[in-house]
Amino acid sequence: MAASRTIIVAGAGIGGLTAALALAAHEFRVVLCEQAERLEEVGAGIQLSPNASRVLTGLGLTEKLAPHIVAPQAVSIRLAQSAREVARIAFDDVSFRYGAPYWVIHRGDLQAVLHEAAIANPDIALHLGTQVHDFALHAHGVTAELRHGVTAGNERGIALVGADGVWSTLRTRLGETPRPQFRNRTAWRALVDAERVREAFRAPIVHLWLGQDAHLVHYPVCGGRRINIVAIVVDREQHVRWSTPGRREEVLRLFGPTGWARAARELLEVPDEWLKWSLFDCAPLPSWGRGAMTLIGDAAHPMLPFLAQGAAMAIEDGATLAKCLSEKDEAVATALRRFEHRRRKRTARVQRTARKTGDLYHLGGPLAFARNLTLMALGGEKLRERYDWLYDWRV
Repeated sequence: MAASRTIIVAGAGIGGLTAALALAAHEFRVVLCEQAERLEEVGAGIQLSPNASRVLTGLGLTEKLAPHIVAPQAVSIRLAQSAREVARIAFDDVSFRYGAPYWVIHRGDLQAVLHEAAIANPDIALHLGTQVHDFALHAHGVTAELRHGVTAGNERGIALVGADGVWSTLRTRLGETPRPQFRNRTAWRALVDAERVREAFRAPIVHLWLGQDAHLVHYPVCGGRRINIVAIVVDREQHVRWSTPGRREEVLRLFGPTGWARAARELLEVPDEWLKWSLFDCAPLPSWGRGAMTLIGDAAHPMLPFLAQGAAMAIEDGATLAKCLSEKDEAVATALRRFEHRRRKRTARVQRTARKTGDLYHLGGPLAFARNLTLMALGGEKLRERYDWLYDWRV
């Protein structure tokens, strides 16, 4: 592949790997840099709604993903205290309705499949232990300063894509000073073998429990072999790292017997190990890039997880970026501004909706009662229709 078609991607998370694969599919050469020495299977389960699964299917990854995914039949919404189901959103016809399936998968499994596809692609050069520390824009593209330990070097390309996450170095280098804000919530996550939970919780269903100042989500991943558990609660203390350990006793204290049904607490008693991390987002950035440089994923639009769209938006970004760069014979900077224009309104809406959804989940007292009545009155079909704008997206 000609050097004049080289695009540098900083960050080999889900967004960076997807972007690299999509760009290579459009005959670009990609230099993919990741500061971690190896890609570890970290994180929690994630939901791949049709807007995201459509992109992954288009990249030819369905067969590789098949052993790892679960296609949920429904979302079951329950009240924390009584365990009463107030709404059920059926997913049995999702593929027909949106033209793509709804999957749940462990983040590590998805990243491993993307990683395998990237290293097998001759047009992608993956450099681990390498950080894109800075960049300089010029008339013919961009020069990126790469650092590998104490060694530094440069890489030239026609564009630089910052996919380096919520604490993006390149966003700072770009001059975008707004930092993600802690939203006074902590997510506790655990992964357990499926045979350790009650049979009803092994079914291909996303379970959502709504409590006051807290909610609980769990569903099978790893092809149904394991259960992903995420418990989110109001918290004033920050835990920035994904790997901050937590104790079972603390989780059970936060999800106490007066507010949480026995079935939910029994599930929370199962994990031997818990990890916790604080939740951050930020207002939509005034700019994602300049010249031959742009941002994607959490680097461009950090968002709360209450809409389960963080990974999906990064996947959409990667596919849209590749299409914009391949559409017309024009300046790269013009194509990048077109990409940003196409993505900013949608991702801003997802950020806002995720924040509002979190507030609805954690209501208490009369407001929670009114919310529950609304959920029951709407029913699963009308609730799902509210997400048509989200799930029916195409590149």
